[in-house]
Amino acid sequence: FFNIKCRTSGLVPNAVVLVASVTSLKMNGGGPKVSPGKPIPDEYLTENLELVGAGFANLERHLRNANRFGVPVIVAINKHDTDTQKELELVQTLSRHSGAFDAVVSDHFARGGEGAVALGEAVISACEQPSNFRFLYDLEMPIEEKIRTIAQQIYGAGDIVLSDRAKNKIATYNSQEYAGLPICMAKTHLSFTDNPAIKGAPSGFELPIKDLRASIGAGFIYPLVGAMSTMPGLPTRPCFFDIE
Repeated sequence: FFNIKCRTSGLVPNAVVLVASVTSLKMNGGGPKVSPGKPIPDEYLTENLELVGAGFANLERHLRNANRFGVPVIVAINKHDTDTQKELELVQTLSRHSGAFDAVVSDHFARGGEGAVALGEAVISACEQPSNFRFLYDLEMPIEEKIRTIAQQIYGAGDIVLSDRAKNKIATYNSQEYAGLPICMAKTHLSFTDNPAIKGAPSGFELPIKDLRASIGAGFIYPLVGAMSTMPGLPTRPCFFDIE
């Protein structure tokens, strides 16, 4: 959004709302895997400040990343009924110490709009602060360097590894004068790495770039990270058959 849409539209954001939950932090802190259709492990249903604290490393990196763009960041803690007061307060304290403008518990799922009033007020307050919005990279940078900047500064990678196919695509786009386009990374959202099973905030890893593609009409180049697929996943019988 920042590096592509804001460049094109001229929009200047006033704030970032970063949504987190105690459950997600526990998962990033080393909690057991949660599988659809199976009972939720006890670690997610009972108080566990150690897991929350360990998993905060993931949220801390997201906070750092958002702060790079020069706008205030609000952490919205999406409250679950199994969260304890100590767990919620721990997330608030750690967030504020790590650069959040504020960290607010939002209970809108249980209480509707009333449960989100404090979050709304915090966002209004953040939007009233001065904005020093800036982009992560200059469009004039070489394609490879723009990808490397994202990988190192946002994901925490040590470096990128370009496949031969990716190198050839870069050469092609350079010759076609598309090198000045912004970058939209196509990678798993479940990890900072290309491996969705690696949680937390790993650093120093190599980020494999298997291929690059260009969406010229949309105005960006998108590298394919690892085994990323760009095809939408559909069941054997798509749901549209049952829509009247």
